[in-house]
Amino acid sequence: MPEVIFPGPEGRLEGRYHPHKGLKDAPIAIILHPHPQFGGTMNNRVVYNLHYTFHNMGFNVLRFNFRGVGRSQGEYDQGIGELSDAASALDYLQSMNQNTKHCWVAGFSFGAWIGMQLLMRRPEITGFISVSPPANMYDFSFLAPCPSSGLIINGLGDRVAPPADTVSLVNKLHEQKGITITHQEVDGAGHFFENEHMDTLTGSVESYVQRRLTENTR
Repeated sequence: MPEVIFPGPEGRLEGRYHPHKGLKDAPIAIILHPHPQFGGTMNNRVVYNLHYTFHNMGFNVLRFNFRGVGRSQGEYDQGIGELSDAASALDYLQSMNQNTKHCWVAGFSFGAWIGMQLLMRRPEITGFISVSPPANMYDFSFLAPCPSSGLIINGLGDRVAPPADTVSLVNKLHEQKGITITHQEVDGAGHFFENEHMDTLTGSVESYVQRRLTENTR
């Protein structure tokens, strides 16, 4: 998988881009990593597995390091700059896939919060995956209304982002019309979906995305 360097708001951003050769209109997805100040990088295990889950379904996939992480330039910016980084990453991915009909964003933890904000800015995003969204730490009230259907998945053993806060977030989104929020709770899984729970996570993401893609092609 080729390493890529692309322009961001504060300098270069480092990523991994995994295209499908010969597919001119393959769907695209960007994967957003957890908090930069707590060891979050694009090589996080959840992010890595999400990346390959999307690629194995025929997506052209990009994951990248937010500013100040790895070889990405800049410094941590409280989520404001990181949202701009995500927008630049989507611009870069779209520039190489101008015929795509489907655009997805997937984020884990802090990346889920950034991904949901990107969703509000970019109407071309057709679906989202939000893994372990930290609804106890960050305000998600900007999702009014949420512009796209998606999957929110969390572990019932999550001590970083308590399940009750995720349920409150989902309940608020369920009140909105015109979209469908699918919520899955994984029994015994922690914030990072350790051990066998990773297979449950990737399997759930795959079945959800495949179903959405099938519905969109009817």
